[in-house]
Amino acid sequence: MAWLVAVTVAWAVVVGGLTWWSARHDPPTVKEQRTLAEAGPVVDRALGELVAAVGDGAWAMTGPQIERGCRITPMADGATLSRGLDVLVAEGGERALLDRVAERLPAGWRAGVRAGASGPRLRADAGEFVAVQGRVTSGGRVRFTADTGCRPVGVGYPQPSAAPADATLDAALRALGRPARSAPEQVTAPCPGGGTARTVAVSAGDAPVALTGLRPLAAGPPVADLPEVYAYRSGPATVLADGTGAQVRVAASTGCPG
Repeated sequence: MAWLVAVTVAWAVVVGGLTWWSARHDPPTVKEQRTLAEAGPVVDRALGELVAAVGDGAWAMTGPQIERGCRITPMADGATLSRGLDVLVAEGGERALLDRVAERLPAGWRAGVRAGASGPRLRADAGEFVAVQGRVTSGGRVRFTADTGCRPVGVGYPQPSAAPADATLDAALRALGRPARSAPEQVTAPCPGGGTARTVAVSAGDAPVALTGLRPLAAGPPVADLPEVYAYRSGPATVLADGTGAQVRVAASTGCPG
């Protein structure tokens, strides 16, 4: 029996040593081991891929959202990071947009669009347990998101830097006769082929507001011209004025090259 005890002890030592080495050298194998700080760059790149896939049109990126309070385990709290891209299309063209974006996303993401009870939905896997979705939020509006799921917070996700002055946005506000009612919010994402996509947005006060004053600023036909929404091209930027909510939101966005 002594030899059996010796073998058991030796095996326990080997297993313990392998566990110690693996914990310090092997990459994480489940999302719960990767913090928001580690997952953040994957989400950022996913948003850039979505911008490139959408291409030209009336769109704006939204600021990162961090929701705390989810449970990683019964004993550990976590948080979820999500980033979004809102796109306007002609009503009835939502499914075509979702299909086109799915076709343009990286093949390894296995993107696809399926019909559901709440309408068509795009689903894709950006890697590192980051999920990408696209769904219709209302007639003519589609929202794309990249989401980490519940993660340890770690050192956290860096907040967006302060936005510099934007002459295109300032010109739109002057045409509306409205001052900015909020500090400019800047959102950026790395483009897959290099460069950076950017949205700078402000609140322009309570809705409704007449958007006709923006028409002289358009370089060519408007990108969108609806009673409460107007979008136009100004140089490399697309300016989107949206008065469908309680506050008028004006955003100037520059997409990915190509």
